[in-house]
Amino acid sequence: MTLLLLRHAEVLLPAGICYGASDVEADDVATRDAARRWAPGIPDGARLRVSPLRRARQLADAVAELRPDLPEPVVDARLAEMDFGRFELVAWDEVPATEFDAWLADFAHHRVGGGESTQAVLERVASALDDERSLGGHAVWVTHAGVTRAVTHLTGGGAMPIRDVDAWPRHAPPPGGAHTVALHP
Repeated sequence: MTLLLLRHAEVLLPAGICYGASDVEADDVATRDAARRWAPGIPDGARLRVSPLRRARQLADAVAELRPDLPEPVVDARLAEMDFGRFELVAWDEVPATEFDAWLADFAHHRVGGGESTQAVLERVASALDDERSLGGHAVWVTHAGVTRAVTHLTGGGAMPIRDVDAWPRHAPPPGGAHTVALHP
């Protein structure tokens, strides 16, 4: 079974803004370009799951428009980006260094900005992965960089709870990009 992870297109915000769980819009032209790039390669009958955030739904809708043969996208809250609490829609360079220090000191459990911990993200993504594995076949998730990193960690044998920031995958597809992983039962 394969899982294709599609990252939403570039958002309509200035560079350097933390937008995690904020429901911001993606660039429409970039969204359609990404859909045209990835939709033709999606296997027939693949399940589509999508984050509830608008930027991901835009891409899922564009893919569905190009591939009406695929099942209707299913919204799954477990595919949402990490919630950065009070730092949502704040410039990253305005987040106090003490907040980053606290996160690095307890990467698994610190709730950045009072939002969500890395471990909480891993647990909800692991739950979604377990559901996909039980269904077999091919699936597409239209999601975010953090969820893609969580999938990479979980499918690559990463520890639960995650040990520290060095265990967190650095790579995620760019906006409008994709990453494929093999899921084993």
